[in-house]
Amino acid sequence: QWRGYAEVAAAAARLDRFVTDAFLEAGVPVLSVQPSASARCRDGVLEHLDTHPIHTALARGIVPLVYGDVALDDVRGGTIISTEDIFLCLADELRPARILLLGEVDGVLASAGAVIPRITPPDLPAVRQVLAGSGGVDVTGGMADKVARMIELVQRHPETCVHILSGAEPRLLTRVLLDAAIGVGTRIMAQ
Repeated sequence: QWRGYAEVAAAAARLDRFVTDAFLEAGVPVLSVQPSASARCRDGVLEHLDTHPIHTALARGIVPLVYGDVALDDVRGGTIISTEDIFLCLADELRPARILLLGEVDGVLASAGAVIPRITPPDLPAVRQVLAGSGGVDVTGGMADKVARMIELVQRHPETCVHILSGAEPRLLTRVLLDAAIGVGTRIMAQ
């Protein structure tokens, strides 16, 4: 069991290194913040994450980079904390205007493969039905869990807009950072 825990931690760190290197290559001063170093979990729930390094990095003009990781758990021994779990925890303190989630697909896809442009809390039951049969589910629950967690986030913080889009399209992240109104991907909003 602990061997698998260590292997997942190593895989998460390798992916983080890849993303960190891409930011550095693009000229972005980035600081990777390893969640498992300070996360406290109880029965699969992230209860605490040390945010001091994140605040310090932001104050100094450095972009903090967090990622899904393993964590020690007071009940289970070990658990997985998704990036969405971490964002939910951080949003309570940081109150972001936007959260960008980049993945392998162009956004949240309807059953016919078209991108759903906007999802609000009342839409969640219908979206869950569409996503119930989707492939590519990962250890943290896949797209259905990602959408549910981000709905929870925008309900707690209605000022935040979550934008799910493709990380595979060259320069799309730059375009979205420069133009929040760009019409690609899926937006998850309180209203």
